[in-house]
Amino acid sequence: MLRHWILMLAALVPVLATPATAFETSARGAYVIDVTTGTVLLNKNADEPLPPASMSKLMTLYVAFEAVRDGRLGLDDRLPVSEHAMSYGGSTMFLNTRDRVRVEDLLRGIVVLSGNDACAVIAEALSPDGTEAGFARFMTQRAQAMGLTNSVFRNASGWPAPGHVMSMRDLALLARRLIEDFPEFYPMFAETEYRFDGRAPANIHNRNPLLGLGIGADGLKTGHTSEAGYGLVGSAVQDNRRVIFAITGLETAANRARESEAIVNWAFRQFAQKSLARAGDVVAEAEVWMGDAPRVGLTPAEDIDTLLPILGADTIPAEVVYTGPVRAPVARGDVLAELVFAPEGLPETRVPLVAVSNVEPGGFVTRLRTVSGLLLARLREGPEGAF
Repeated sequence: MLRHWILMLAALVPVLATPATAFETSARGAYVIDVTTGTVLLNKNADEPLPPASMSKLMTLYVAFEAVRDGRLGLDDRLPVSEHAMSYGGSTMFLNTRDRVRVEDLLRGIVVLSGNDACAVIAEALSPDGTEAGFARFMTQRAQAMGLTNSVFRNASGWPAPGHVMSMRDLALLARRLIEDFPEFYPMFAETEYRFDGRAPANIHNRNPLLGLGIGADGLKTGHTSEAGYGLVGSAVQDNRRVIFAITGLETAANRARESEAIVNWAFRQFAQKSLARAGDVVAEAEVWMGDAPRVGLTPAEDIDTLLPILGADTIPAEVVYTGPVRAPVARGDVLAELVFAPEGLPETRVPLVAVSNVEPGGFVTRLRTVSGLLLARLREGPEGAF
């Protein structure tokens, strides 16, 4: 039987008693997460697979960074440019088939200049079959292994293609992996311009509208096609807090810039980090069946730190959910329940709860008492349908 405990979690830092306001976005899809606490601040169609445009270049970069880290690709390696790579339009490095381009230049060409041709060069070099299509299939498999469950790639650049999709949650997860897995490469994303060989004077600036605003923005990637609209996977750091967001479906580049800056300001100014519970604190109890104790305390396995609205209540309604009674034996640290809470204006958060102590199987007397109690309860209920 599903059991529920209702409780109130008191924030350890006082807050004002005024309702919180959720961020209203005009984006078709949006996902905002505070990386420091893992708090999801905004979720709008975050798991819907959508055309990602050039934001999907982040997956090409992740695979390329892995190849460099593993020694399969060197930063000074020079790669040939195929007719296929040269054929790309849109945002490019203006590569041609006479070029042999350093990998480091190609990476910067993707990060800063959003070069479609550079993506194809990298893709053909790392593809299992030497084609961009083969690389796209490999990217899809790698993404699935990373937990990007709503991502399918048809090419390396985000060029419009049927079935080429990513969700905003996947893009945010990918951004986090890039930041955490490749700190040696991540500073590239904050570079505001890159001049490659003097051949692309019209395409030397990073399109990220947040860089240089003094709000801590340091990445990551814009995207735009007529089908996808305008999007951005962004990240910013203030006071040791990092926020990552992914948005798409804005109507203009100006709308994207305004929406992105508003999200960053909202995430940092309207929330404060609070401690709700510490590992070892008993927040509820679960009933135990046939054990040498009738109940066992439940505690979070790790400290629960979250973001709460500055203008919020000083307590948070929460619910402990478990299937019980739990059958003995129970070992300390066993996950038995979930703590579910949702500060006003924020998506629901679920935290696993574990047993604080061991509960051994009861002896013969305990089992006899339990069974007798169960039979007595059924007798008191009377025959089914009796009044």
